[in-house]
Amino acid sequence: MAVFVDADTRVVYQGLTGSQGRYHGLLNRDYGTRVVAGTNPKKAGTDVEGIPVYANVAEAVEATGATASCIFVPAPGVRAAVLEAAQGGVEFIVAITEGVPAHDEALFYNQLRRDFPNVRLLGPNCPGIISPGQCNIGITAGHIALPGGPVGIVSRSGTLTYQALHELKEKGIGCSTCVGIGGDPVPGTSFTDCLAAFEADPDTKAVMMIGEIGGSAEEEAAEFIAGNMTKPVSAYIAGVTAPPGKKMGHAGAIVSGGRGTARAKMEALAEAGVKVGENPTEAGDLMAEIVAGLG
Repeated sequence: MAVFVDADTRVVYQGLTGSQGRYHGLLNRDYGTRVVAGTNPKKAGTDVEGIPVYANVAEAVEATGATASCIFVPAPGVRAAVLEAAQGGVEFIVAITEGVPAHDEALFYNQLRRDFPNVRLLGPNCPGIISPGQCNIGITAGHIALPGGPVGIVSRSGTLTYQALHELKEKGIGCSTCVGIGGDPVPGTSFTDCLAAFEADPDTKAVMMIGEIGGSAEEEAAEFIAGNMTKPVSAYIAGVTAPPGKKMGHAGAIVSGGRGTARAKMEALAEAGVKVGENPTEAGDLMAEIVAGLG
């Protein structure tokens, strides 16, 4: 099985006619993802290598039965695109775009919670999601992920998402689903959301978690793991050497007032029973030990 997306997920690409949307949309289709439509109000009625383009998400959903959306539009247009997708009837929205204003993120995050509680948003500023062998939405390279495995992955960092998949592949370990939640201040899906989904998935037997400095998401995850998780978890927290007050990569990855340090997060996770690695390779080694012990 998988979480959030699977072989039956039907995806509409908002931004399919742009260069990045086209490139990744076609890659995802070639992977086997059911990319059924694109949207562009100025190019409705055309197609991108056989993928029909509609004026908006509602028309795409009506015509194709799309259940998910992937957003590849410039940052100023993401707020409108997210709300269009929710209003159009999709259940899962993946926003790849980086540089979305935090004010916009807060507005559409809270509007979704209020008006569309059954719609899940992943991102913005994330690599997307892959259930290997079934569905790939976003910019993750499909060839680095082995399908049919027992490990679920959740990561704030895009690059380290790819490394986590690679580390497991090198050890012959497959993945049920890999979720890149993104590192912006207001992510649509959190660590705890993903941990809860993996805990409920019978085919996910263990979870690998990649965090980074800044904020309190990892400490919240540690609290959730301690109180709710029965499945073993390994983790790596990026930014051990980052000095206080310095931002690392993501808008949400900033340490202030002595809070949000990598060491504090690592200690919280270790106290919750998580096997914490000092680097991504060690976290992969720890997961290999966990998998070997699953029998």
